[in-house]
Amino acid sequence: MTDHDVMDHGAADADLLLKKVSAFVRERVFPAEPDLDAGGPTARVLRERLRGEARESGLWALPLPAELGGGGLTLSAYAAIAEAEGASDHGPVALGSAPLLDVTMLSRHGSARVGTEYLPRLVSGDLRTCYAMTEPDTPGTVPSLTATRAERRSGGGWRVTGRKWFVSNAGDADLVTVLARTSGSAGDRTGLSLLLVPTESPGFRIVRELPILGATGQYEIEFDGVEVDEDHLVGDTGQALVVAGERLQLGRTLRALRWLGQAQRAFDLLCDRAAARQGTRGPLANHQLVQQHVFEALLALRTARPLVYEAMALVADGRDAHVEVGLAKTASARTLQDVADRAVQVFGAAGLGPDTPLPALFRTGRMARILDGPDEQHVSAVARRVLRSRQGSAVTPV
Repeated sequence: MTDHDVMDHGAADADLLLKKVSAFVRERVFPAEPDLDAGGPTARVLRERLRGEARESGLWALPLPAELGGGGLTLSAYAAIAEAEGASDHGPVALGSAPLLDVTMLSRHGSARVGTEYLPRLVSGDLRTCYAMTEPDTPGTVPSLTATRAERRSGGGWRVTGRKWFVSNAGDADLVTVLARTSGSAGDRTGLSLLLVPTESPGFRIVRELPILGATGQYEIEFDGVEVDEDHLVGDTGQALVVAGERLQLGRTLRALRWLGQAQRAFDLLCDRAAARQGTRGPLANHQLVQQHVFEALLALRTARPLVYEAMALVADGRDAHVEVGLAKTASARTLQDVADRAVQVFGAAGLGPDTPLPALFRTGRMARILDGPDEQHVSAVARRVLRSRQGSAVTPV
């Protein structure tokens, strides 16, 4: 077998895997979305059934480490699959890839005990995690102002006190990684640490659920003197922003891929509606203004997708990708909101009701422009980096 044959075989396998994931999400996850969105016991039973079907289909935890029971795909190989899974908010959970960020972080920065006790159960789906960084009384874009504190216990370990909000999936999480100040004062970039807290610990509680534009899944949580063992420190003491920055690079890129998947779903709905819906003058597809919606939506998708895949390639290689990730996150969020909005317009009143996924897709697009850093933060951060790189160089006026 030649090298060319090997490459062709690998590409064929990757294409087949992508088709299987796409079909699973389309045929099994999409129809279950109304019940999954509703939450409660029915949603839990349905979620476990989907996860079992994913395991039986050989699609479970594809990007997670093979030695822990995952599929072992590299980030580069997983990129297209992440887009396909992300066409539904429930896709990553149903297919077991949702804990990728936590497994990556804890594999690199967790203690031996954390690796042994938690990682295999995270990959198997027996444990669920969440990540608590943002606080009610401090701007989420300035983590150095974190007010949650972790103080040393006399017998070792930490005692955590504080409150976090907009914590995704905290309602049924078994573990929460919390950003807390372990030394210094507000505004110091050092002195912040990450601690892994079991949610069954005394003093941990769910304060309330925080629906976003009517959607569930976000929570406010409280730590009232929660005791945490020393070996549940994630990374080095006082170096949380290093670990968090690494996590954010991958996390934002993964979300950008998933938003692309949802934007593509909205685009497909738009086109199908335009071709099938009959008006007094034939199908909507014959109307120039509808054609403009199709064109602008396609342009947005085709413009955003290369930015996102470029960012993933750099993150996968461990290279600096601050500019590329900022561009990818902003472009994908805007694209999802724009394409979903155009699809709603072409559907008319039907696009506002419960019979299509468009309200949820539009809501996610609007949320995406704030969560994980608002557009304005990424615009400023990217521009500053670009301009700093040109300082001292001769710039010829145009």
